[in-house]
Amino acid sequence: MSDKIPEGNRSARERLAQQREREKGREKRRRTLIVASAVVGVLGLAAVVGLIAANAGKDDDSSAAGPAVAPSGAMGEDALTLPVGAADAPSTLTIWEDFRCPVCAQFETVFRDTIAELADEGRIRVEYHLATIIDGNFGGSGSLRAANAAACAQDAGKFIPYHDVLFSNQPPEPDDAFGKNSRLIELAGEVDGLDTPGFRSCVEDGDHDSWVKKSDTAFREGGFPGTPTVLLNGESVFPSKGDEQISPENLKKWVAEANKGKKPGAATPATPEEGVSDPAAPPSETGS
Repeated sequence: MSDKIPEGNRSARERLAQQREREKGREKRRRTLIVASAVVGVLGLAAVVGLIAANAGKDDDSSAAGPAVAPSGAMGEDALTLPVGAADAPSTLTIWEDFRCPVCAQFETVFRDTIAELADEGRIRVEYHLATIIDGNFGGSGSLRAANAAACAQDAGKFIPYHDVLFSNQPPEPDDAFGKNSRLIELAGEVDGLDTPGFRSCVEDGDHDSWVKKSDTAFREGGFPGTPTVLLNGESVFPSKGDEQISPENLKKWVAEANKGKKPGAATPATPEEGVSDPAAPPSETGS
C-alpha cells in the first residue's frame, strides 16, 4: 500500500488547516485592545483584553475587610501611591499595574531600564499604583496576593527589586500561581535581605489586603481602560502619545520636552530601611 495522501485529501486537509489558522487569527484580533510596539530588538508589547479585564469582577466586596493599612512610605490621596525617585523631579510618570497582567510584564521588560535611568537622573518621579483586574477576569487571587506581597516589600524598602522579580517570574495569565503565598515568599529569596520573618508574616497575614482593594477601587473609579495605564504628567502615553507610539526613545524625548528649562530633581524620599519610616512602627491606616 502507498503511504502517499491522495491529492484531493491533501487539498482538503490544507484548506482545513488554513481555515483553523484564520479562525485563530480572528480570535487573536478579537482579544486585541491595545497594541504597542517597542524598538528593542524584535520585542513588541503584545495585546491583552485590558478593557474586558478592567470591567470584570466588579462585584468583589472590597469593603468586607478591615481598615486599609498603607505600606510604609505610601503617599498621595488615601496613601495609595508608592513613590520612586526624586520628590522634586520636574515630571511625574504614573503607572497602574497588575502583577498578573501580561502586557504589564512586557511593558516592564521593555521600559524598566529607561524608567530607572530617568528616575535615577532626577528627570522623573515614578508613582506606582496597584490593581487586581486579572483576578476579576480569570478568577483566583494572584493579583491581590502579589500586590499585598509587594506592599510588604515596600515596608522593607525593597518594593522596586521585588516588583521587578514578580514581573520577571510572572506565570501565564490564567495561571493563579501568585495566589500561593509560598510562591511569593520563595521569590522574595531573589531580593537580598527581603525574606525575613516580618515579611513572611506580612504576606501570610495579608496585612495590606484592604489597602490593595482600595487601590483597585480607585483604579476602576478612575475610568482607566486597562493595565498598564501609563501617564506622563497626567497625560496618557501608552500605547501612544498623540500620533507617536511609545518606545524607550520616545519616552525619553517626551520627558525632555516636558522638562525643558527645568532642573532635575535631587530630593529622593528615603525608604524605610534608610530611617525615614520606622519599620518597627505600626503601619498607618488610610480608612475604610
